[in-house]
Amino acid sequence: MSRWEHESVLEAMQSRLDQAPEMMRIRRQTVEHPFGTLKAWMGATHFLTRTLERVSTEMSLHVLAYNFKRMLNLLGNSALMAAMKA
Repeated sequence: MSRWEHESVLEAMQSRLDQAPEMMRIRRQTVEHPFGTLKAWMGATHFLTRTLERVSTEMSLHVLAYNFKRMLNLLGNSALMAAMKA
């Protein structure tokens, strides 16, 4: 019998979930907002590209734009530019 090298991480996570099952419900609610926003940005439609590699690239660009916009809103333009120069 063999064991995956990271199996202990999965077991620890499952143990935490067993002790506090409501945490997963909170996590699901937390991550739904960004995906809903990204879907709205994309026009709530299909990807414009085909093949897994291109769709992955398209999604990565959407996520990058989302994160960049959030940083602008959180830090402001001047603080973000200063952080990028550092």
